[in-house]
Amino acid sequence: MIEFGMTGAEPMIALLPMDLALFGHDRWWVSLIKALFSFVLLMVLVLFTIVFERKVVGKMQHRKGPTMNGPFGSLQSLADGMKLMFKEEITPKAADRILYGLAPFVSAIPALVAFAVIPFAGTVRIPFTQIETQLQVSDLPISVLFILAVGAIGVYGIVLAGWSSGSTYSLLGSLRSSAQVISYEVAMGLSFVAVFLYAGSMSTSEIVDAQAQVQHAVLFGVNVPLPSWYAIVLIPSFVIYVISMVGETNRAPFDLPEAEGELVGGFHTEYSSMRFAMFFMAEYMNMITVSALATTLFLGGYHAPLPFNLIPGLDSGYWGVLWFVLKVIFFLFFFVWLRGTLPRLRYDQFMSLGWKWLIPISLLWIVAVAAFRIGNAEGWFGTKGFWVAAAAIFVALVVLSFVGGKELEEPPLTEGEFDAFAGGYPVPPMGDQQLPERRGV
Repeated sequence: MIEFGMTGAEPMIALLPMDLALFGHDRWWVSLIKALFSFVLLMVLVLFTIVFERKVVGKMQHRKGPTMNGPFGSLQSLADGMKLMFKEEITPKAADRILYGLAPFVSAIPALVAFAVIPFAGTVRIPFTQIETQLQVSDLPISVLFILAVGAIGVYGIVLAGWSSGSTYSLLGSLRSSAQVISYEVAMGLSFVAVFLYAGSMSTSEIVDAQAQVQHAVLFGVNVPLPSWYAIVLIPSFVIYVISMVGETNRAPFDLPEAEGELVGGFHTEYSSMRFAMFFMAEYMNMITVSALATTLFLGGYHAPLPFNLIPGLDSGYWGVLWFVLKVIFFLFFFVWLRGTLPRLRYDQFMSLGWKWLIPISLLWIVAVAAFRIGNAEGWFGTKGFWVAAAAIFVALVVLSFVGGKELEEPPLTEGEFDAFAGGYPVPPMGDQQLPERRGV
């Protein structure tokens, strides 16, 4: 007999249920300090990520990366900013000047706003005072939906930049971005539903708190502890979110709005100086925001991983900031790793991945999770009939995977059926056509 559930018999860490009433009652200067801390942390991570990406890609390509500015090239980000400040700022003659100047801010500000509901640590004491507060600017009962809504506004900055520049190539890049965000925003939102079902909340602080509790499975009378991070418990949701966050931030291999081969740089082609720097910063800020959200929803947030959470004092106070930042850097490394290893996808492949795979899989996974939660509450898993039916379905699927389907027959090929240079230009084969040199391979 197997029973699933969450017990408090052997808690990994003693926590009280998160109370959202803790937020919104701080003194004005405490709220100001927390907002300033959030802003500074985001800006420092942006400066770090720029150098970190160049260093990691350099290591992958057997070179050193930045070395000249600061110790080990650590001040390269500041050098880039100074260089862009002194560059000439040019506004195209055909540009809509108001929207052209507004677009970079529309792209960057949503990432700042979304960072306000991310918890960096639990309860901390402000230095030199006796005041204790949550190291989070604010929280809402629907914080995750707030992040999704604010993040979706950022695409307007890209669309406005492409349209207001008066350039066809910039407009094409911005339209690609809008289609991209719409496609992957749906899959990203669906990946959160299973988290909401398990945590019973849409609040970021409550979701982090739910992952700090140990779940247990009673296997034939033996109490077996289960992992509590949703990256493990809900691994399909985690994988779908990771793919979606790469597409959402226009990063390689999904950087179609900036495809240099066909768009000469994409939506920001006509921007220079500090306006270009705003788009440059906005990309890294969005990377950090989605990484922080992944840390919060799937990697336990600011709580220490095993075995550090078993050491007294290492999972409380300002230690949470350290664990939070390390987890965010892990996701940033994943971004850089993808850029250094994978080529850019074609646009049709990119759209097909989102609409034909991620969204259907997300919907099926949500149904499965909901059925599991209801079955656990109703006691379905304690009956022999359920396990017999589940085993029969599993065996049937395995058998169908080996014997199902039939071998496709290739159409006969005749000489002269397809000539890639018939029109004077090389064209790819379509449908059942095949290049002559590929026949018989």
